[in-house]
Amino acid sequence: MPFRFIAALVVALACAASGGTSALARHHAAPAGTGLPGIRYAQVAPDFSFATAAGPRTLAALFGRPIVVNFWASWCEPCRDEVGVFATLRKTYGDAVPLVTISEDEVPGAAAAYLAAHGVDAIAVDDPDRKIFAAYTVVPIPVTLILSPSGAVSHVSVGELDWTELQGAVAAVLPPPSTLTLGHGSDTLSSNAGTRGP
Repeated sequence: MPFRFIAALVVALACAASGGTSALARHHAAPAGTGLPGIRYAQVAPDFSFATAAGPRTLAALFGRPIVVNFWASWCEPCRDEVGVFATLRKTYGDAVPLVTISEDEVPGAAAAYLAAHGVDAIAVDDPDRKIFAAYTVVPIPVTLILSPSGAVSHVSVGELDWTELQGAVAAVLPPPSTLTLGHGSDTLSSNAGTRGP
């Protein structure tokens, strides 16, 4: 019996290390951990800066509303498969739930162009040197974090996620409409990703 358990554990670790998107490689909001060594639930996510048409901004400038942060690349098949989920997110919640995508694409603007072509209105951040990836201890992609309005990590998914998972995680931290703030410069923050969605 112990041998079977060890064999199953080895298979699970190999799948996770390969960046596969099977259920073995996925982690959800569980008390045991986030699946990212440097990220803890209920702690404020690491801040970072990014360029927009209006000048440099920070992740912390978006606090006051839930934030979805997605680590991906346009060459990553599971990442491309979940683009429709993020298009639905933006159409459903608009500026009430900003989407920040962090791409390791080496060509500047490639990720933003891909998202715009697929109708995803997002703040597209290029991270070819993987500095933000390192701050979040992200290795396989895709990885998605949902932050509460205070900036605390409330949900993490390592691997491809679906709309049911994303909607549930966002709904869990979405404040009542009367208390939701849109933050400063919300119109200019989205301009980095191209055409706004309907």
